[in-house]
Amino acid sequence: MKTDHTKLLQLITLLDLTTLTAVDNEDDVAMLCQRAVEPLGYDHGLENPPSCAAVCVWPVFAGLAADITEGTSVGVACVAGGFPFAQTPLTSKISEIHYAVDEGASEIDVAINRGAFLAGELEEVHDEIAAMKDACSGAHLKVILETCDLPHEDAVRQAAQIALQAGADFLKTSTGMGRAGATMADVGVLLEEAVAWEAATGRAVGVKAAGGIKSAYDALDYVELANSLHGPVSPVNFRIGASSLLDDVLAQLAGS
Repeated sequence: MKTDHTKLLQLITLLDLTTLTAVDNEDDVAMLCQRAVEPLGYDHGLENPPSCAAVCVWPVFAGLAADITEGTSVGVACVAGGFPFAQTPLTSKISEIHYAVDEGASEIDVAINRGAFLAGELEEVHDEIAAMKDACSGAHLKVILETCDLPHEDAVRQAAQIALQAGADFLKTSTGMGRAGATMADVGVLLEEAVAWEAATGRAVGVKAAGGIKSAYDALDYVELANSLHGPVSPVNFRIGASSLLDDVLAQLAGS
């Protein structure tokens, strides 16, 4: 079955194109940034070709990514705050965020301290997120709940609510480095919490599905879910974290 061409092009605009390996280098990041800016290449025949929403890289590459994407619609996201485990002192987390923002990051992705959350130290979790939000100095803060580490739906909701109360701009499912990634059920919970938060406070927040989404068909299911709960979907309110997903989207476009 052929997938709708328009939906696939929109899907590209929702992608945070990601490289977070132990062997990343400047050439890898430069290639990622160029691909995010022109994911279809240069011979596409479209008047307004889509770009990806952002690139997501380690803080040491923030400056390079900012230089390459300057003047485009592609944002620069950096993982920080002791990513992916969040088991570093708060002072180190803050320093890392400051570094990334100073280098040009417009978005910061941090994971909550799941150990503290599961131990019931909820005020500590809240205060850490709030401090990291303050350190962002205007950059958007995407808070990763690592939902695979949380025992049930109520815990996911509680963690989402704490993140929102502490100033999160986006709720994100996963680091991509845990034992599991995004699920439709968890993304649905985060979308519901985002909608409820906006209704209660007037402050719009987004949701990012990340971890294990490799198929265009699967990604479009997430987009459909987001449209039904938090639509109309755009890069402002919904993202998908992706390292290999774009390859399948392009393959589907070639066949559509």
